[in-house]
Amino acid sequence: MKINILFVVLFIATFLNAQESIFSKIDSIITAEVKPNHPGIAVGIIKDGKIIYEKYRGLANLQHQVKFDEKTRSNIASTAKQFTALMILDLSLNGKLSLEDDIRKYLTKIYPNVKDEIKIRHLLNHTSGIRDYVELLDLEGDVWWQRFGFDNDDILELLEKQEDLGFKPGSIYHYSNSNYNLLAKIIEKVTGKTFNEYSKTFFENLGMNETSFVERYMKVIPNRANPYSDWGRGEWWEVPTVTKTNGEGFLFTTLKDQLTYEKAVQSANYNNNILLIESQKAIPNSEIQTYGFGLELEDKLGRTAVHHSGGTYGFNSQTYRFPKEKITIFAMSNNGNISTNLIAQRIAKLLLPASTQKPKYDSKFQEAKNLKDEVTILGKYTYPNENSVVEILQKKGKTFWKEKNFTVEMVAEGINVFSFTNNPKLKVVFYEDKMTEYYPSGKTMHYKRINTLPVSLSDLEGLIGNYYNKELDINFDLKLSKENKLQFKLSTNKDFSDVEVYNKTYLQTDNFFMKIVKDQFERVTEILLTYGRAKNIRFKKKSNLKFQPEISTENGSIQVTTIGLKNGITTDILLTKNDTNGNEIWSKRLGGKSYDKASSILATDDGYLIIGSTSSFGKGNYDIYVIKTDKKGKQLWQNTYGDFYNEYGYSAEKTENGFLIKGTQQKCSSNTDVFNRTCTTNVWFVAIDENGKEISNTVLEEIKS
Repeated sequence: MKINILFVVLFIATFLNAQESIFSKIDSIITAEVKPNHPGIAVGIIKDGKIIYEKYRGLANLQHQVKFDEKTRSNIASTAKQFTALMILDLSLNGKLSLEDDIRKYLTKIYPNVKDEIKIRHLLNHTSGIRDYVELLDLEGDVWWQRFGFDNDDILELLEKQEDLGFKPGSIYHYSNSNYNLLAKIIEKVTGKTFNEYSKTFFENLGMNETSFVERYMKVIPNRANPYSDWGRGEWWEVPTVTKTNGEGFLFTTLKDQLTYEKAVQSANYNNNILLIESQKAIPNSEIQTYGFGLELEDKLGRTAVHHSGGTYGFNSQTYRFPKEKITIFAMSNNGNISTNLIAQRIAKLLLPASTQKPKYDSKFQEAKNLKDEVTILGKYTYPNENSVVEILQKKGKTFWKEKNFTVEMVAEGINVFSFTNNPKLKVVFYEDKMTEYYPSGKTMHYKRINTLPVSLSDLEGLIGNYYNKELDINFDLKLSKENKLQFKLSTNKDFSDVEVYNKTYLQTDNFFMKIVKDQFERVTEILLTYGRAKNIRFKKKSNLKFQPEISTENGSIQVTTIGLKNGITTDILLTKNDTNGNEIWSKRLGGKSYDKASSILATDDGYLIIGSTSSFGKGNYDIYVIKTDKKGKQLWQNTYGDFYNEYGYSAEKTENGFLIKGTQQKCSSNTDVFNRTCTTNVWFVAIDENGKEISNTVLEEIKS
């Protein structure tokens, strides 16, 4: 009996010594990153539902040398998303809403023109297509964190101006903070309470009494940490918090409260807490399984993990949960010079046993390993979200993966199969028209090979112009330098920057990725601009509606004008041939019995094309009027284009099939009530053949009155 007791005592002593050794190493990790007089950090570890480690280091306030301790409330930024999602899940489980509800059931003024359903679950896992407000404000030249009192109402107002989405809901994952601001607004609609009121009670029910979202940007938060970073200057700087958005972040909490919650999550199965159990899973019916209720669900360190990070200037945080091992690591900091993510990962590697989990590659990876036909791997590929381009190239016999600011060597593992020198478990397989990344977690990412045929000077000239987005009321210019290099300038920027032209569809400059959209005549009509988390913002090319009433000829000029008749009521079109001194050689009068007006003339191989407007012919008040003459001004044919209201012709271009007539088209809400009706005027392009027959027409941007 004494021998057994001695064995138990020795075993416990050995276990405690081993544990102390690990904790000592964890201490070393933290003390190496944060000095006592630097902005601080708090780290906690839960094992089997119990706190086994709790550490504080550094300062919450540098000005007054206040320590970062158990009372300190720090902003955990996007790690807060899990709590907003938890509130939505709770309302769903209690029948107050459905995750399948279209968000416009609650937010009635948002995206009225989008026909696809935008479901609550699309907001939860960032598959809605709604653009991030941070990037939208940045494009407007109005940095979000400098806007005093900026809140969720301002975000909603900004998004209500957006007419379309960045992509079809449910089609791809694209992280956007706006999703969670809208979830907060939905919570208000469903509960009848402000988000701050509702969330405060919710946190109290979770036993998190020192946790709350920002309520007023000037309101005092007891024991609040201040955010710091040296921003590369070598001295500490603080960013003032003057906004009050919430739902997506800006949750101030203590390490004690977070550990209270983590203990509840670890014990959820034991306590049969359905809300917490379901919150750690993928969203039912979701198109993606790698992001759930405000949580990432991808494997980490070779094992099943549930995790999320947060960062907003000096504040940052990280949660890692390893459910099978029943270990959770949480870290938060007000030090922008460190990464709580990397610190938490280093701690996890010390705590977790060697992984025995085998890679769970997608089944198609095994099929790809058996491919025998070698394909071309070198070239350029678009990211799955079409927000950047990857180039696969070779240098000195080695293969490299190159992005704008990142290059890594690739190692061949078989025909068309490669891995990375910095991550051997991540595989890449090349196919005829794409390459696919295969992750050991089972995740895949598909990159489309793009055509890289040379872009001609004519192609570049076709891009020159001004492009406008009316939702943000901003524009950008594309121009050619003296060396015929394409250059870009946003209206909120001062200088032009060089553009990398990948092909006839994709461009990139600085942080802007652009996709060119053309009409059926291969003319650039708009550019979809992606900026960070704001995808496919539609910038329409401002149409060139220049009048060209005179053109030069070898021996003089040809000119069209509008002339009034003697009756003083009607007008005609006068076509005049002039010599080199401007003297008239001959003239022709064209038109009908009412008002006919000339705008431009275009030379053709066999004569001239006159573009204008007429009330003598056509269907309505004024129609676009086109007349074709021979070289001596004899009319060969005429035609009109339009409907009941006013259509005006301004200019024309030669096309392969005929001509493209540029003008405007008017639409009104009523044919009879001229005093109360509303009318809009849009740029209108009409494609016609050589004989004036209409081929097609296109309505472009609205012309503001």
